[in-house]
Amino acid sequence: MLLEFSQYLENYLWMNYSPEVSSKAYLMSICCMVNEKFRENVPAWEIFKKKPDHFPFFFKHILKAALAETDGEFSLHEQTVLLLFLDHCFNSLEVDLIRSQVQQLISLPMWMGLQLARLELELKKTPKLRKFWNLIKKNDEKMDPEAREQAYQERRFLSQLIQKFISVLKSVPLSEPVTMDKVHYCERFIELMIDLEALLPTRRWFNTILDDSHLLVHCYLSNLVRREEDGHLFSQLLDMLKFYTGFEINDQTGNALTENEMTTIHYDRITSLQRAAFAHFPELYDFALSNVAEVDTRESLVKFFGPLSSNTLHQVASYLCLLPTLPKNEDTTFDKEFLLELLVSRHERRISQIQQLNQMPLYPTEKIIWDENIVPTEYYSGEGCLALPKLNLQFLTLHDYLLRNFNLFRLESTYEIRQDIEDSVSRMKPWQSEYGGVVFGGWARMAQPIVAFTVVEVAKPNIGENWPTRVRADVTINLNVRDHIKDEWEGLRKHDVCFLITVRPTKPYGTKFDRRRPFIEQVGLVYVRGCEIQGMLDDKGRVIEDGPEPRPNLRGESRTFRVFLDPNQYQQDMTSTIQNGAEDVYETFNIIMRRKPKENNFKAVLETIRNLMNTDCVVPDWLHDIILGYGDPSSAHYSKMPNQIATLDFNDTFLSIEHLKASFPGHNVKVTVEDPALQIPPFRITFPVRSGKGKKRKDADVEDEDTEEAKTLIVEPHVIPNRGPYPYNQPKRNTIQFTHTQIEAIRAGMQPGLTMVVGPPGTGKTDVAVQIISNIYHNFPEQRTLIVTHSNQALNQLFEKIMALDIDERHLLRLGHGEEELETEKDFSRYGRVNYVLARRIELLEEVKRLQKSLGVPGDASYTCETAGYFFLYQVMSRWEEYISKVKNKGSTLPDVTEVSTFFPFHEYFANAPQPIFKGRSYEEDMEIAEGCFRHIKKIFTQLEEFRASELLRSGLDRSKYLLVKEAKIIAMTCTHAALKRHDLVKLGFKYDNILMEEAAQILEIETFIPLLLQNPQDGFSRLKRWIMIGDHHQLPPVIKNMAFQKYSNMEQSLFTRFVRVGVPTVDLDAQGRARASLCNLYNWRYKNLGNLPHVQLLPEFSTANAGLLYDFQLINVEDFQGVGESEPNPYFYQNLGEAEYVVALFMYMCLLGYPADKISILTTYNGQKHLIRDIINRRCGNNPLIGRPNKVTTVDRFQGQQNDYILLSLVRTRAVGHLRDVRRLVVAMSRARLGLYIFARVSLFQNCFELTPAFSQLTARPLHLHIIPTEPFPTTRKNGERPSHEVQIIKNMPQMANFVYNMYMHLIQTTHHYHQTLLQLPPAMVEEGEEVQNQETELETEEEAMTVQVDIIPSPTDTSCSQETPAFQTDTTPSQTETTASETGASSNPEAIPALSETTTTVAGAVSSPAEAYTPQDATSAPEGTK
Repeated sequence: MLLEFSQYLENYLWMNYSPEVSSKAYLMSICCMVNEKFRENVPAWEIFKKKPDHFPFFFKHILKAALAETDGEFSLHEQTVLLLFLDHCFNSLEVDLIRSQVQQLISLPMWMGLQLARLELELKKTPKLRKFWNLIKKNDEKMDPEAREQAYQERRFLSQLIQKFISVLKSVPLSEPVTMDKVHYCERFIELMIDLEALLPTRRWFNTILDDSHLLVHCYLSNLVRREEDGHLFSQLLDMLKFYTGFEINDQTGNALTENEMTTIHYDRITSLQRAAFAHFPELYDFALSNVAEVDTRESLVKFFGPLSSNTLHQVASYLCLLPTLPKNEDTTFDKEFLLELLVSRHERRISQIQQLNQMPLYPTEKIIWDENIVPTEYYSGEGCLALPKLNLQFLTLHDYLLRNFNLFRLESTYEIRQDIEDSVSRMKPWQSEYGGVVFGGWARMAQPIVAFTVVEVAKPNIGENWPTRVRADVTINLNVRDHIKDEWEGLRKHDVCFLITVRPTKPYGTKFDRRRPFIEQVGLVYVRGCEIQGMLDDKGRVIEDGPEPRPNLRGESRTFRVFLDPNQYQQDMTSTIQNGAEDVYETFNIIMRRKPKENNFKAVLETIRNLMNTDCVVPDWLHDIILGYGDPSSAHYSKMPNQIATLDFNDTFLSIEHLKASFPGHNVKVTVEDPALQIPPFRITFPVRSGKGKKRKDADVEDEDTEEAKTLIVEPHVIPNRGPYPYNQPKRNTIQFTHTQIEAIRAGMQPGLTMVVGPPGTGKTDVAVQIISNIYHNFPEQRTLIVTHSNQALNQLFEKIMALDIDERHLLRLGHGEEELETEKDFSRYGRVNYVLARRIELLEEVKRLQKSLGVPGDASYTCETAGYFFLYQVMSRWEEYISKVKNKGSTLPDVTEVSTFFPFHEYFANAPQPIFKGRSYEEDMEIAEGCFRHIKKIFTQLEEFRASELLRSGLDRSKYLLVKEAKIIAMTCTHAALKRHDLVKLGFKYDNILMEEAAQILEIETFIPLLLQNPQDGFSRLKRWIMIGDHHQLPPVIKNMAFQKYSNMEQSLFTRFVRVGVPTVDLDAQGRARASLCNLYNWRYKNLGNLPHVQLLPEFSTANAGLLYDFQLINVEDFQGVGESEPNPYFYQNLGEAEYVVALFMYMCLLGYPADKISILTTYNGQKHLIRDIINRRCGNNPLIGRPNKVTTVDRFQGQQNDYILLSLVRTRAVGHLRDVRRLVVAMSRARLGLYIFARVSLFQNCFELTPAFSQLTARPLHLHIIPTEPFPTTRKNGERPSHEVQIIKNMPQMANFVYNMYMHLIQTTHHYHQTLLQLPPAMVEEGEEVQNQETELETEEEAMTVQVDIIPSPTDTSCSQETPAFQTDTTPSQTETTASETGASSNPEAIPALSETTTTVAGAVSSPAEAYTPQDATSAPEGTK
């Protein structure tokens, strides 16, 4: 690891590699370094790509070494390293250099390794292959002997490797000791086989080779499988390999095989065996004449073939081309057990994967949760392999894709559930009571003892199933807890998942719990079962439904919840109870545990994936291959789509014709009107459309692209029709001047196909997303757009910007529980929209009433939407048509302008509009105004017609469903909500045409895929037309808590990142407007051409320096404090007291200068440090009104997607770089600040890390000690980069800074106190109004009291660690400046604040001077539960 960290591979090994110096040690060193890079999850192939010349030679040497005899030059351990290297190569097929070498091993010529009879059989199956095979043979004949021999070796490499493995496997004894090198070699080999089988390019020809080698049969009969401990992982890997060798796919075409096709293949195998038996083996007549269903089980096959001799079994296998023909008068070399297993395993009936899946309980039980082989809990080092599926670039079929995600998602959820159960149950402290029962000595916020549990319903099974359709139970608990916790329990919603736990503790009352010892034996945990909340019961035993109505107030503290149990689990438990006499699990529960709602969606996602696997997944044809990772990655780009749209209305995207021309550099823009006065937005643009399909890439095409026609855009300005005379009728307009790359992203998003937008920090991703949505809404009014994001916060930001554009709010709908966080008065949730429709209906009917009155029509036209419709048809339309006939242009006669106004029938109705309505300047202008007035009236009746359904549908639920399915055009939800509600949405008949995903690089692969399938296909095809994904794969990926799933299974890879790796074209936004240009330089090296928007240089806030600080960013070196750097009170809970104190001291200094506390955020890279800093802030300054609290104290990972003006960052580690080595985390950390970034770290450690060099080389170019300007108040007029007029002070270490802040604080209080005393002595004549003086005096008296209290109780610093001489805090500010500083920092004039202030000041004064005494690292371990 140290060698890899110091760039041994890049700086020495590969730089100096050549065939001449190649040796065993050299070879092994390179392989070890590459393997280490993969383990550390850092790019491995970059150096090889830069210097590729010797790679083919190197790769051939690796192949030769992998086949070498183990007792020769290479040991088995070294060959295991080589196997791992080869595995990484096979999994890196997207790298051209690797693919060119690997392809030679896995192409059709590798079938040279098949026995001749099998080869003939395979070529006969696919006649086309025969031609290719003959061609290969011809080409081989033309090769010179040496090259041919080399080619033959490469083609036979995998066949020979399998034979080598079988010989190693056979050398493992049954019971004698075995070296772990052999076991690890076998495990790694099977892992390699699984990875080759799980990728279509490698599987296509290799699967036949693997089948012909009968590897699985050899493995299942091996001694290693029978060794319980050593062979456990090997057996699990073997099961995975067996699953993939028999996967439901046609190896040659890559098409998924249906259940019927799999059954046909099975029947063909059995019948061919029966035919061979009938023709050649009389002893098998009974078998040959039986029906298939009778003989295709393992038992019946063993019954028929078991009595046969070894030679006969060999002959049967050779007739099926499974083994070479047995020569006459010779005995077989294979033992009978192998031959029998070969025939039986090949012909036995397979269990349907879907059937297994449907019978699987979705909730984990105690058997799975605490099984280390299924859910590894130790910190995964990456050394060994695991029996887990991997998410790589490609998948075999959609079924394979869903299944891998299903298994990983299930196991990752199980790991999190395990942590929650251990935390909650151990907090409850279950002990054995004197009478043998259970007594709880503690309490937990997330768990409660169960008072009563009753199963209330077991519904009958569906036909063909053996599990009940529904099982419901009632759980009663006693909520004798604080009100806010009681509210949390009562707030459990429908579909929330809880866990029912049985504990039978054996430890007596008062036993302490030790977290380091095994959990189960300490608490006596026996059973865990999952359940899903249906709802809380009211006083009458009825379920309280979720809805807009307020919940009833229930008396007492006893609450009963109705829950759904898992029917599959219930059936298994009951079967076990009845058949085996086991106890009834459902009579034993004594704890119910809930989980945080945000982390508790696993069951719904698993159910959704399972449902998807049971239905025909229909993804659009243009997406299918890209999702699986095959074909042309750019095939779904709009330029290659057959249904590309030539003319698009860009609506308000462009601010002017100059903006439009600048947005299409290199294009010739032709405007249809020549008058510059008419060249105003909105614009329709006609693009030259070239079909990307059906053309071969020839030179002529390239020339064609550069022709004038291909670069010409026809721009047509158009006028939006007048919408009415009222000011609110004017459409809202976009005000953002988009850059040309943003315009390209908007254009791509409006066209059909897949659009991928990479948005670096601050490049306006959300603005682009909102403009795409608006443009689709206006161009395709009949289409519906689904917006999906990772977090509620992103969705709310998106919604707030959508509302600022010209989109009718009746077409907006927000699903999920985050709508309450929307910072608007309007409610866009389902029920909020229902209420809006009902209220809007009443408003519109009032307008109809006013119109009716203005027209003098009798009756009650405004009674319902229906009567209003008739009124429009018979009264309004007739008057309008009559009016048009009077004023329309009558050919020869010139129209009279006055007639437009004179005959207008709605003057009285529009009397409340700005007057005059008609300007009388021209006939055309006035006619447009008249038509605008009519459009206004017509829109009223159009909306009423849409709202008519709300009169017919009486319940809020029905109305909300109608809105979702019919009315809403833009529907927004989180990916979690999409997964939770897929079943309900599909059932409702939900339809949509476009999907836009924000934060796409932060969404799990499967949670990105589910939103594609929230609707039923139309005639077997998906109606999806556009998929827009906006994200940044250079920032942090989805959060995966278990390191094994994150690293080994690559579960943290989002679909967005995979598409980028595969080569799907992206639009890279290239201008940021968030941060100073100097701060942007710290991370823009990670992106293609990331520059700055003009305002970053021009606006004063970016050009002005940070007051009191010499630099706008600085890396501050923090050495050990009292001999301690990083500490680890709990595993992986890293803290650094020196850094924490330094960060808080700088924060306090900035606040004392006048910086608003809410403009400063403190970030760190570890949870432990976060809790430490929070505790220090609470002790130092949290309740002090002069200082306050920062906007946020959180981790870098949590702060992704947010920003603040000033960021103070603590990197914590002093021994190893840790997870900041992931460049994505570094990019997030560096890009959160707008104006100032101050990083506290051990410089010697981080500056040596290769991956971080581009950022840290800039940081270390500046001094590594903090440079402050204490006499410069906030805000300053000094420009950034200017030399300050005030004295600069250099802070050498944390104790000096703490002491300095203490002195500064004391000086500020004394100055303010003195100033107040002076003011109080002024005569009243000096102030103009006596009343003001009186008020001021009262105010100052209270402040004086506060200051007196503070000064009296603050002791001077005494800590020896801080005794360095610190210059006294000099100030040349005037009294008025001092007053401003105090008031700006929030000095309170409220007498009630004095006690809090004085208490805080005590801690500030005493603790600032002596951070070590005031705080110890262990304090943070007692943070509130659930925070670690």
